[in-house]
Amino acid sequence: MIKIRLTLNGVPHQVVADPKSSLLDLLRDTYRLTGAKQSCDKKGQCGACTVIVNGKAVRSCTTRVGRLDGADIITVEGLGTPTNPHLIQHAFVLAGAVQCGFCIPGMIIAAKALLDANPDPSTDEIRHALRHNLCRCTGYVKIVDAVKLAGRFLRGELEPAALYPDPDGPKIGVSHPRPSAMIKACGVAEFTADIALPGALEIAAVHSPHAHALIKRIDAAAAAAMPGVAGVMTAADIKGSNRHNYMVTDRPVLCEDRVRYVGDPVALVAAETREQALAAAAAVKVDYEPLPEVHTPQEAMADDAPQIHAEWSNVCLTQPQIKGDAAKAFAEAAETVEAHFVTQCNHQASLEPEVSLAYFEGEGDDAQLVVVGRSINIHKHLAMLQEATGWEDMRYEEAFVGGQFGIKIDVTSEGLTAAAAIHFRRPVRYIPSLVESMYLSPKRHPFDMKLKLAADARGKLTAMGWDILVDNGAYNSMGNVVMLRAIQMLSGSYDIPNVDAMARLIYTNNPWGAAARGAGPPQTHYALESAIDLLARKMGIDPLEFRRRNSLLPGQTKSTGAVVEEWPFPELCDALKPAYDRAVREARAARESGNGAKRRGVGVGAGAFGIGGPGDQSMVAVELDPDDGVTVYGAVADPGEGNDSMLSQLAADALDLPLHKVRLQTRSTDNTTANGPAAASRHTYMSGGSMLDAIAQLKAAMAAAGGSTYAALTAAGVPTRYMGTKKMVVGALDPQTGQGPSFESQVHALQLAEVEVDTETGEVKVLKMTCAVDAGRVIHPLNFSGQIEGGMDMGVGLALRERYIAGQTKDWVTFKYPSTRTAFEMDTIVRETPRPRGSNGSVGVGEMTLVATAPAVLNAIDDAVGVRIYDLPATPEKVKEALAALVSER
Repeated sequence: MIKIRLTLNGVPHQVVADPKSSLLDLLRDTYRLTGAKQSCDKKGQCGACTVIVNGKAVRSCTTRVGRLDGADIITVEGLGTPTNPHLIQHAFVLAGAVQCGFCIPGMIIAAKALLDANPDPSTDEIRHALRHNLCRCTGYVKIVDAVKLAGRFLRGELEPAALYPDPDGPKIGVSHPRPSAMIKACGVAEFTADIALPGALEIAAVHSPHAHALIKRIDAAAAAAMPGVAGVMTAADIKGSNRHNYMVTDRPVLCEDRVRYVGDPVALVAAETREQALAAAAAVKVDYEPLPEVHTPQEAMADDAPQIHAEWSNVCLTQPQIKGDAAKAFAEAAETVEAHFVTQCNHQASLEPEVSLAYFEGEGDDAQLVVVGRSINIHKHLAMLQEATGWEDMRYEEAFVGGQFGIKIDVTSEGLTAAAAIHFRRPVRYIPSLVESMYLSPKRHPFDMKLKLAADARGKLTAMGWDILVDNGAYNSMGNVVMLRAIQMLSGSYDIPNVDAMARLIYTNNPWGAAARGAGPPQTHYALESAIDLLARKMGIDPLEFRRRNSLLPGQTKSTGAVVEEWPFPELCDALKPAYDRAVREARAARESGNGAKRRGVGVGAGAFGIGGPGDQSMVAVELDPDDGVTVYGAVADPGEGNDSMLSQLAADALDLPLHKVRLQTRSTDNTTANGPAAASRHTYMSGGSMLDAIAQLKAAMAAAGGSTYAALTAAGVPTRYMGTKKMVVGALDPQTGQGPSFESQVHALQLAEVEVDTETGEVKVLKMTCAVDAGRVIHPLNFSGQIEGGMDMGVGLALRERYIAGQTKDWVTFKYPSTRTAFEMDTIVRETPRPRGSNGSVGVGEMTLVATAPAVLNAIDDAVGVRIYDLPATPEKVKEALAALVSER
C-alpha cells in the first residue's frame, strides 16, 4: 500500500491505496465518482474512463495509482452540474451528441483537454484527439459537431442561451434538449454498475469452452473454499424452470447436463468482491464429454446430424412465400441474375457490458425481489425471470442503458443475478467482463441466401426466387420473429409480381441469435439490393433509375400480398438524384485523372422498413396532475434513440403544455403496463399513438367537465387518469404461401455510398454516405438525424469489418469497433410525408439505416473495381483476392 496526495476536481485529498490499482477503481470505489465508465476490461480500448491528469487526457483504467502522487485530476463531475453545466456540457446537449450517454463523460473530458490546448480545432484534429474514445450510437458526426460548438462557446463567439429552443414554443419539429441529456453529460445518470448496493455479493459465471458437450461433473470444492466466496451455484440450485422462455423454453439459466455453444453458462460463483468471484470461477473444474458439433445450417439439416435439442428438430421454422407464377415469369424473362449471398454472425456491440443487480425489499416470504438491468421490454422480462427462478413477487427496473441495438430484447445476465439473489438471500451484483458479456448476449443471425431475379425487356422486375437459411444458433429466443420479419419485407421497395421463396430457421452450435438493429431485413436486403444492381448493370440501366422504375406504388401489393396505401419511394429517388449525379461525376473524373492504386466508386441501396406489424399493441396511461401538468405512464425504454423526447414533445404539443410539465414514468414494472419492446422502431408509432389516444380521452373529459384543470375535473367527479391503446390487425402469414397481413406503415430510405478502393491492399475507405429518408413528420430533427448517422456508421462496420467469432472475438480490438479513425462524412436528405395513422404523422427511424447501408457500400466497391463480394464483411483480404481472380480471368 502507498499513501499519495492528489487534487481531485479542485479539492486536495490524501489516500492510502494499492499502487498497482487503477485510477478508475480509485475514482469509482473510493470517491464514488461514477462518470468515468468501464467497458473494455481495463485494456484502454474504449476511452469511456477518460479523465484529465495534469492537463492531459488519460485513460484512467490503465493509469496506476502509484504514479499519481501530487497529481491534479479532473473528472466530468468536476466540470459542471445539471443546474450549472460547463460550456462543453451545454454544447454536447445542444448538438444532439448525447444518445445513450455511456461514452459521453469520457468524450467531454477528452474534448476539454483538446480545447484547453487548441481552442479552434479542425475536424481532423478533433478526430485525432478523440481517437481513443469509442461510440456506437452517433457515428461520431454529432460528437465532432459538439466539440466545434464548444469551441465557439469558449471563444466567446456564441452563448448557449442563444441556441436553446423556447420550451413554451413549438414542440414538434424542434430539437428540444432530451430530458436525460444533461444528467448524462454531467456524468450523474446512473447506469446499472453505478448504483450503490451495500453488502452486495459479486458474481462471476463459469462458461463452456466447448460448442457441444455433455457435462459429466462439476467440481466446485476448491472454488468454494477460496477467500471471500459465499458459494457456488449450479442448475440444481434454481427452483424455477431454469429456462429463459421468450418463445421457446430451450435456453437454460445454467446448463444442467449439456452445453450447446461456446460460452454457455454452467455454474456461477458469488463472493464478497468481483476479483474473488472471478478467481473462484476460474477454479471451478468441469468435466465435459465433447459431442459432434454443427456449425452451418447445411450440416444441421443433414440426415445424420446430431440433434441439438431432444425436444425439437434442428429445423425450427419453415416459411415459404408464393405469389403469382414465378416459374412462368422466369421462363419468359428478358434477363435474369442469380447469386449466392452470405452474411456474418455479428455482435451488436453496446459499449456498456451486460450489468445487472438484484436485491430484496422486505423480509421472508413476503419480500419482493427487485431486479435492475438494461431491459428494453421490462414486463416480458419480468415474466421470464419469475418463471425461470420460481420467485413470483418480483419487479423489474430499467437503469440507464449504455446502448443496446437489439441486444436487450432477451434476458441475459439478469437470470443469473436473480437466481443468485434468491439462493444466497443477499443483494447481488453482476458486472461481467467484456468476454462474459459477449458470451451471454445474443448475436445478429447469419443468413445464407440464394437469390434469383428477373426483368422484362422494359427493365421491369417480373420475378424473384429465394432459398434462405437462417442460422439460429444454439437457442431460439425470437429467431422466428426475425425470419418472419425478413419474409414480410422480402420485396423491399419494389413491385415484384411473382415470388417463389423458401426460408428456414435452423439450430446450430453457434452463438444464439436474437434481435439486432433491423432484425432480418438488413440481411435479405443486402442480397436483394446487390442483385438489383447486378440486374441493372446487366441490362445497361442506371442503378438509380432502375430502382425508381420498379418502385411499388399505392394500390399495389408487396410480396406478402398486402396492399400498400402510401409509398413515397420514387420521390426519394428524385431527392437523391442531384447528390448521386454529383458523386458519379466526381468518381468518373477521379478514375480518368488516375490516382495510382486508388479507385473511386458509387453505389446505392434502398429499403422499405415496416412498422406496426400484425398483432402489435401498446398501452400507455396519462394522468393529469394537481399542478395541471401530466404524468405519462408507459414501459417505453429509451436506450438512446430518444423515446423520452418523443413522449414529452408529443404530449406537450397535444395538451399545449410547457415541456417541464410533462413527466415520464417508464422504467418500473410496478407503475406501467406491458407495452412491448423498444425494438422494431415501433415506439414512436405504437407507444406514441397509444399515449395520444389517452390524451384524447383526457381532453374529452376536460370538455365534459367544462374545464381543463385538475381542479375542474375533480370538482366534476371526472377521472384524471386514462389508459390509451393502439392495436394492429391480428393475423399471420399463411404457413403454406406466406401471404397475409403486413406492416401498417413503412419508413422509406435510399442510401448513396462513395468509396475508395486500394487495388494493392484491398482496403475500402468510405468517403461519404448520403441517406435520403421519409419517415413521416419529424418530431426532433437532431434525434432523427442522429439515428440515421449512427445507423450508417454501424452499417459500414457490418459491410467492411465486423464479425463475431466465438472464442476469438474477445474485446473491442478483435471486434474491430468503429472509431473516429474509421469515421466518414455523412449527409441526410429528409422528406416528410405524414403517415395517416402515425403519431402526429410520425413513424420511427432507428433501424431503417441498417437495411440499405451494406448493399450500398458493396455496390460501390463493384462500381469502383469491378468485383463483387458475396459474403460479408468485405475485408481487405477478400477484396484483394477477388481482384486477383479478376486479373487471372482476363
